[in-house]
Amino acid sequence: MRRHRKAKIVATLGPASSSEDVIRRLFDAGVDVFRLNFSHGTHDDHAERHRTIRRIEQETGRPIGILLDIQGPKLRLGSFSGGPVWLSKGQRFRLDLDPAEGGKDRVHLPHPEIFASLSPGRELLVNDGRVKLGVLECDGESALTEVLVRGEVSSHKGVNVPGVILPISVITEKDRADIEYGLSLGVDWVAQSFVQQPEDVRELRGLVGDQAAIMVKLEKPSALDNLDGILDLCDGAMVARGDLGVELPPQQVPVAQKEIVRRCRRDGKPVVIATHMLDSMVQAPVPTRAEASDVANSVYDGADAVMLSAESAAGEYPVESVAMMDSIIHSVEQDILYRNIIDAQRPEPDSTAADAICNALQTVTGILSSTVTVTYTTSGSTSIRAARERPDAPILGVTPELRTARFLSMVWGVHPVVTDVANTDANLLTVIDAAKEISVREGFAASGDNIIIAAGIPFGISGTTNSLHVATID
Repeated sequence: MRRHRKAKIVATLGPASSSEDVIRRLFDAGVDVFRLNFSHGTHDDHAERHRTIRRIEQETGRPIGILLDIQGPKLRLGSFSGGPVWLSKGQRFRLDLDPAEGGKDRVHLPHPEIFASLSPGRELLVNDGRVKLGVLECDGESALTEVLVRGEVSSHKGVNVPGVILPISVITEKDRADIEYGLSLGVDWVAQSFVQQPEDVRELRGLVGDQAAIMVKLEKPSALDNLDGILDLCDGAMVARGDLGVELPPQQVPVAQKEIVRRCRRDGKPVVIATHMLDSMVQAPVPTRAEASDVANSVYDGADAVMLSAESAAGEYPVESVAMMDSIIHSVEQDILYRNIIDAQRPEPDSTAADAICNALQTVTGILSSTVTVTYTTSGSTSIRAARERPDAPILGVTPELRTARFLSMVWGVHPVVTDVANTDANLLTVIDAAKEISVREGFAASGDNIIIAAGIPFGISGTTNSLHVATID
């Protein structure tokens, strides 16, 4: 089940992709990680999808990652008594804590924390930014606003407050129940919505512990202001461009995306680009040229993975969407300029043995034209460090831990393999012979090919990457 590309594909499961047949076809088309979106569906729905993925994993022998995406706090308007209301530019409109149904002059906003954080001059965005309100007056129970951008508002539409860190937990009671359930299933990643500051990640870590990796969804401008502190505490990041594009001016989103990818690669944290990547394929069998370019640019930037949302969860062409994404990635990675672009963004190594070894991989791989790099790893750190260099040859992440292998399914260029050959009793010759055998068996090398082996000696001890070996397939 070798993938002939290095960037990974994450696909969301939903009504259009719940059957075992469709999930298997999605995997065959190229999915590396499946996303379970807990904003929709029941626990039983997600449990059945989880069981299906694990059956496919067992049948194919290829580790598959599963990402649990929690909903996070949703700030929404109350109800309108007579249906949708049209707000005209310049009119006054009040938001308050009164639970009575709203009308053309006011509506319930059941979030006192918003009123506590507002001040005159602040703006609120309603319905994904289609309507903009400017705050004129406010107190702890209401806010009088002026309509700055006209439009229609209706019951339970979302509300965004740009530039304000709200004094609320980004983990709701629903999220806590979902996290507990997901961990009991054995998910590999937990994606945290609406992260604003490092304290949010610490709160999730207290719930998740070491049972799963944490992926922060960067969709608030405040998260960009606190990016370094947030990245220090998480295991990976997602550029969630939908919500980010509501509070951040659209022209700034591409710049933010590139900066996030650069910093994640610098820190050795897998980064996923998400939202509207092939959005037209929800209803059409092919994407627009702009969407194809969007996916391609994410690959040129060096993202670890690109993600499908509605395209695979609720669209009419879920399998075709994955196949298209696979084809776009493959085309980019065959471009003769791709290598130059990726190498130009290569981060500086730290003064450690692991960084020195992994930094040398790219050079050695190029000189010897090696077909694969074999990284022996327990925690996954050796494979991640190798991937940070974006070597020309694919990376075989050999690990005794199935959990680590599933985690590595999210990482650029890494083909995870589970085997216990590099245990504390292993010797160098045994490990080299195993690397040769695995490379041939998995389709990465043939007789006469050079392979590169990175590992830590003594074997079986996490965090000891200190050796680089060149071997030739007999």
